Amino acid sequence: MKMVFIPLFTCIALSCITSDISAGILEKVMDGKASIIDLTYPLNEKNAHWPVGAYEPFKYEVIASLRKDKVFSGKYSTPEHLGTHIDAPNHFEPNQSSVDQIPFEQLVGPAIVINIQEKVKRNQDYTLSAEDILHWEKEHGTIPHGAIVLLYTGWSKRWDNNEQYKNMDNCNRMHFPGYSKEAALFLIQQREIKGIGIDTLSGDCGMCSDFQVHHIINGAGKYILENVANLDKLPPKGIILILAPIKIEGGSGGQCRMWALLSE
Repeated sequence: MKMVFIPLFTCIALSCITSDISAGILEKVMDGKASIIDLTYPLNEKNAHWPVGAYEPFKYEVIASLRKDKVFSGKYSTPEHLGTHIDAPNHFEPNQSSVDQIPFEQLVGPAIVINIQEKVKRNQDYTLSAEDILHWEKEHGTIPHGAIVLLYTGWSKRWDNNEQYKNMDNCNRMHFPGYSKEAALFLIQQREIKGIGIDTLSGDCGMCSDFQVHHIINGAGKYILENVANLDKLPPKGIILILAPIKIEGGSGGQCRMWALLSE
């Protein structure tokens, strides 16, 4: 892990968090010794996009070059929900916050990582259960109030191969892991989380066409982080997550830069 200097905005962000974990990280930030992991995939035309509806691939075009125009510039087009991105609460529920309305304090907080990759190896449609969460807590302690829960499924190993990442069968149904309805309800009702994240295309499993997890999480005014990178590099806890989503007025989500600051 690379040791880097963390800018002032990070210090301000951490000052909004009062946990012992954040205090330890803040001390390292002030000493210029914090460890940081970028959880964001670069945007490019190879990024997997949702295979139904009007979703299109990311497109980038150079509109000015240094050689010809003495300045380099480009333009791009992309669905909101492509690459490493955030699903705002209004993505699936009316009368909820759009991406530009998510308050700053909700975009910074303690994070935990639940690893289910061994179960996914046995069942590619596996969904995180409430029992899985309790098993994690038995080993690592209760999920802190206001946490962001990240689910590592191992699916990110397929990121560079769109066909394997979407994993569609002959009936055009995708197959990949996700959260269960029960897990989503438990996290909202019993743990009062800020949001959830996952290293797949969706918080719901690939076969879950009713999107119950989205309705539960978004319906509670919370967000979902999708296509999160480098979760395999994070410990189960001792993490502060910083999110910087694009600010689209009225948007249902958008590309989001994500950093994990580690306390160890």
